[in-house]
Amino acid sequence: MTHLDLEVAETGPGTVAGLTGDQVAALLTVPGLVRLTPMTGGRWRVSGNQKAGLVRVRTPSGGAVQLRLRPKIAVRDLLFLLSYAPGDPWRPEPVTAAAADDLLPAVADLLARSARRTLEGGVLHGYRTVEEDLSLLRGRIRTADQLRRVGLPLPVAVSYDDHTPDIAENRVLLAALLLAARLPGVPGTTRRALRHLADHLTGVRPPRAGEPLPKWTPSRLNSRYTHALGLAELVLAGRSVRPEGGEPAAVDGFVLDMPDVFERFVERALGDALAGYRVRCAAQETRHRLDEAGRVRFRPDLVLYRAGRPVSVVDAKYAFLRTAAPRVEHLYQLLGYCTALGLPRGHLVYAGASEGGAKDHVIRRSGVTVTAHAVDLGRPPQALSAAFSALAARIAEDDVPLGSTAQ
Repeated sequence: MTHLDLEVAETGPGTVAGLTGDQVAALLTVPGLVRLTPMTGGRWRVSGNQKAGLVRVRTPSGGAVQLRLRPKIAVRDLLFLLSYAPGDPWRPEPVTAAAADDLLPAVADLLARSARRTLEGGVLHGYRTVEEDLSLLRGRIRTADQLRRVGLPLPVAVSYDDHTPDIAENRVLLAALLLAARLPGVPGTTRRALRHLADHLTGVRPPRAGEPLPKWTPSRLNSRYTHALGLAELVLAGRSVRPEGGEPAAVDGFVLDMPDVFERFVERALGDALAGYRVRCAAQETRHRLDEAGRVRFRPDLVLYRAGRPVSVVDAKYAFLRTAAPRVEHLYQLLGYCTALGLPRGHLVYAGASEGGAKDHVIRRSGVTVTAHAVDLGRPPQALSAAFSALAARIAEDDVPLGSTAQ
């Protein structure tokens, strides 16, 4: 029974280590987590695959391989991306308070701090419809069920609305608190804080293994929960790795898919900035079709609407724009989006600095312009805020669709 601890950077040449067949087999059970390249003498190159976090993979013989997947940006900068919520001021306080250099302890600490601020205002209650048989009359009689009974009229089949803390928002938050308290690498003080917060959710049913999480909808009533629930869903999503084109594989630990993190941040930050231009951002819509027959679906990262009509389309790319032009497949993608949506312009947003700022690429004989932008994720929050404000202003200037005139 052997245990191996490896630190692997998200990008770069990777880490060279001697791996047993048992350990290689364990890593292959979670495809997409890292890239494995065989070398001589039983050594392997373990390279990052745009993942960040702490994962422990069990080997067939009972040992374990623990991977510390280091993000390419500083942990505090990453925490800011994770903690950003539309409508909130761009404040670094919630993330700079987490001084840990490791991602998992810092995320657990951030969840604990956010949940504490949320629950300080009291546990949210809501109404839930309950149907049961009672010896006392309560609520509304379920007439059809009651009439089917023969003999004694008791118990009475009733339906009533119960004011309870056992609602979707609290169940999601409780699930994340309990999971984070069990994750490897979380310090004891943070573990105790998470459990203490979970104890505040008295009357909330803990999740069962394999049970899907309940759905919740943002509203005025649960607005103070929104930030904590965003982090809770992030922690819960970190229980699995989804290989490209495959089913998610469960992991023991917490892992972030960095392209997803970047896409979520662009959706929230750009949507927040564009709200001032009366532009609504719709993320990951599945109703769009590429062909006239409607058989080929496409799902843009963001479709922007003004007064109910699409005015622009945005796709986020977690990649550095190192050359003068985007990759050909990225331009093809935006050309297809713009053509199907009837738009003269689309936008690519890259996660890396490039010289000269935004660059327009006019696609020949199409009437479509694709503008490439780059944002430096290592900037301080205020500078990143200014960058997205400028990006929103640029997009809002160019939002006149084909066949229309500016108002």
